Formats: sequence, C-alpha cells, structure tokens
Amino acid sequence: MVSANHYAHVDPVVVALTVRRPIRFLAVDELFGSSRFFDGLTHWLGAIPMSRTRAPLGALRSALGELAAGGTVGLFPEGVRVWHWGESPPRRGAAWLARRAGVPLLPVAIAGTDLVMGRGARGIARSPVVGVVCEPIHPGDFAAERDPLAEMTRVWEERIGAALTASYHTWGFPSSPSD
Repeated sequence: MVSANHYAHVDPVVVALTVRRPIRFLAVDELFGSSRFFDGLTHWLGAIPMSRTRAPLGALRSALGELAAGGTVGLFPEGVRVWHWGESPPRRGAAWLARRAGVPLLPVAIAGTDLVMGRGARGIARSPVVGVVCEPIHPGDFAAERDPLAEMTRVWEERIGAALTASYHTWGFPSSPSD
C-alpha cells in the first residue's frame, strides 16, 4: 500500500516511478467523463474509480483484492490536489486499507510537481521533481493504540512532512512545502 502527498495530475506517475512498480491508484469518479483520452489513459493505467459522494464499497473491495493478490494500491490521503502541504488534513483511508489487508503502508513524499503542473496550472512547466520513499509503517506496530488508524495517519503525515522539508532544502525549490 503506497500513499503520497498530492499536488498535481502527474503525481501518480511520479509515485510509480519513485517506487519502481506498477500501482493501481484509487481515483475519484469525478475525474472521469470530461475527456475520452484521459478516461482511456486512466483506465489503461489501472485506476480504481471511487465515489466521493457515497460509500466506495466496490472500490475498497477492488483495492483489497489487488493487495491480497500481491499488487500495489496507491492512495492520496489528502483526498484532493492541494496548493501546499498541510492545507488538507489527511484522511484515514490508506491506513485502513493497509491495516485491513495486513500490508505495510509506504509513505512517498513528492516535491516539485506543484511547480510542474499543480493546481491552477495552464500547462506543463519545466522544473525538478523529487520523490522520496519514507520508512514503511507497519500496522501491527499500532495494534495497542486506542485509535490505530489515527496514529498510523499521524505517523504518515509526520514522515511526509519531514521528507518534504528535507527535499525543499536540498533542491532549493522557490517555496517551502507549507507555504
């Protein structure tokens, strides 16, 4: 189970290249229907459509089946593309899937995609992009917690934030991840 921060439409590609394996991302169903090309590409890449307005039971079953078969599922806990890190608190879905499937949750921090094709972009800009694989989060380590999902999500947020801060310092991006 892979989960990353989310700035731009190119984030799924950057995450897959960073972890070097095929990933089936959960994608909200509102992404579909505006472009036949985008719809075809998204389905070809193996996206699992997920409703934002009703319980996504079918999507969750598909994701759990993929994980049980040894595949990798990706999810963006922020739920939407954000302007800056920390703008939208992470949801617990990635932690739930990892815990339910009994697989590690692998945080991946991505920096720079906000400059390439972030929210409000009218095209694709040229800028460095960095992907950092953080230490995995093992659901069993949180079994004694009062709220294991909340604690796993908090650790995910902490690891992503630290990796983003280090990336922004190292690569000299024009803004910090929380601007």
